[in-house]
Amino acid sequence: MARVAGVDFGTLSVRVSVFDSDKGRIGSATADYPLMRRKEDPDHATQRHACHMTALEEAMKKAVREAGIEGASLDAIALDTTGSTVAPVGEGLEPLDDYYLWCDHRASEEAARITETAHREGLEAIKWCGGVYSSEWGWAKLLHWLRHNPDKRERMVTAIEHCDMVAAVLCGIRDAEAVPRSVCAMGHKWMWNEALGGMPPEDFLIKVDPLLAGVRAKMGGRYATSDKIAGRLSEEWAGRLGLRPGIPIPVGAFDAHWDAVGAGVREGDVVNVVGTSTCVMAISRKPELIPGVCGVVPGSVHPGFMGIEAGLSACGDIFDAIARRAGSSPAELTKAAETHRAGQTGLLRLTWDNGDRTVLVNPELGGVTLGWNLVHTAADELFAAIEGTAFHTRIILERMAEHGTPIRRVINGGGVPRKNQVLNRVYANVFGKPVLAPDSDVTSLGSAIFAFLAAGAFPTVEAAQERLCSDYRVIEPDQAEAAVYERLYGLYRKLYFGMGRAGSGPVAIGDVLPELRRIASRNGRG
Repeated sequence: MARVAGVDFGTLSVRVSVFDSDKGRIGSATADYPLMRRKEDPDHATQRHACHMTALEEAMKKAVREAGIEGASLDAIALDTTGSTVAPVGEGLEPLDDYYLWCDHRASEEAARITETAHREGLEAIKWCGGVYSSEWGWAKLLHWLRHNPDKRERMVTAIEHCDMVAAVLCGIRDAEAVPRSVCAMGHKWMWNEALGGMPPEDFLIKVDPLLAGVRAKMGGRYATSDKIAGRLSEEWAGRLGLRPGIPIPVGAFDAHWDAVGAGVREGDVVNVVGTSTCVMAISRKPELIPGVCGVVPGSVHPGFMGIEAGLSACGDIFDAIARRAGSSPAELTKAAETHRAGQTGLLRLTWDNGDRTVLVNPELGGVTLGWNLVHTAADELFAAIEGTAFHTRIILERMAEHGTPIRRVINGGGVPRKNQVLNRVYANVFGKPVLAPDSDVTSLGSAIFAFLAAGAFPTVEAAQERLCSDYRVIEPDQAEAAVYERLYGLYRKLYFGMGRAGSGPVAIGDVLPELRRIASRNGRG
């Protein structure tokens, strides 16, 4: 028997879960931290390292108490975080500024410059992240920081992803050259590719911007997959967390990647980790480039497979925004939409409220809703937004399938599907295939699985999944509803590529609104 702690840093809170190798989850707790946004700049989203660590202390102690055990009995701890969530640091890994959170989109100009330079210079690495570099990713955010903080540039020793920063701090690592670097983080967000020599070459980075001169040399450390050990818990942090010093901490990763492991991902599965945003995760034995898909990285999800990541820049955030504007809650609006049928609202919503992560990779897009009339309600808009996120996800699934990623099962993981059965039903009908929803919460289970591996409790990821992962509820598609969505999807796809791509030419959409009205009339709304 072994006991471990799985830690999951989300957008607004950290969850710590205590797992027993025989009994499963035996305790869990969360602690919140602030997200700093600016009304005058909707692209700004930052967080503080100190807030993260204070919340970790609080959640760890509460989770251990709930489990009814002594903290000293834990055999390992593993952690995942959001990403790309980046901080520049100085000597001793002291933060020079707040983290640029994953959803900070201030670096759109820098991302466009990286993309343009990569294609002009024939940089092979750009192909492995879908052909377009995103403002959500590390190099763009770091360049934005360098451009806007001339007084701090000289003090920067390195830049570090949140998952690597937490692991280094807990292990007492203060030297940038000794920092454990997650292959998951660096491969998907920094164009690190071992087969191509690691990071993009110095001459390329200088052509992007001379401010990047010398930065490549500062991105040293130990690059590794999560079946490797980052270090061992230091005396200081053992005392602060109430744990035993010296327990192993594996190399960290991003939350969605480990949520996919916790959801039981196998080759042939796609896991939709649906939360504030959506990450679409898959694993494959053969590497194949997928245009517009965030990244194809060896060992990023499962150490033995190619990890494939795509996603939506907003999902639950959109539902929250609709409810907030209506003075309601997503739960109340979802309940009001429980009896809605496919297409009955007459609305078609492009869910670009926070830009497009995949497959257009365009942060400058905004949400679009077509088909409004004078009697539409907030519940109608929420239902159309659920349909819109399902259509967008189908765009991604089709792109992955076209490029050699088989999709036999779709698993809806993350926090939203556990509470929103309307979403699960709509997704099954839009995809035209069954959707599996885990019976229990998988958040922090992926972290626990890698903690168990570090502790030697299981020999493989699969062995731990067999013991710890939950069963699924299967949501079968309704054929009549699926047929309606097939018609709507054709309209959505035309608008998605026609309106979402610069220079695509005029889009003939004169048929869209009449067709939406016809579909609504036939499905319960005159």
